[in-house]
Amino acid sequence: MESRKTILICDDEPALRELIRASMDEGYEFAEASDGVIAMELAREVSPDIVILDLMLPRLSGLEVLARMNEDERLKDVPVLVITAWNETREDVLSAGADEFVAKPFDPEELRAAVNRLAAA
Repeated sequence: MESRKTILICDDEPALRELIRASMDEGYEFAEASDGVIAMELAREVSPDIVILDLMLPRLSGLEVLARMNEDERLKDVPVLVITAWNETREDVLSAGADEFVAKPFDPEELRAAVNRLAAA
């Protein structure tokens, strides 16, 4: 039996975290962080298979979380999907170390497809 993959959802908006969970296929477990500091703590604690990361996070920005993950031996290979309403370009986000990028507001189908690509990699 295949084990369930864990997705760490990092966004400061509870309603958006719920929408992300509801957009996913069955078979995933979720951990949630409302700020960048909690995101790093949970990433180290739960060793997620995928991280969905907003760039606009309190206490530690999503870009800082991404940089710290890339410096951490245990986390540097975890695929990261950035979701943001910032005016960042896809190229900027991907060059910062993200594996996928989805702009807010997002289409749930687009988000699900991006997560499934990361899960299959």
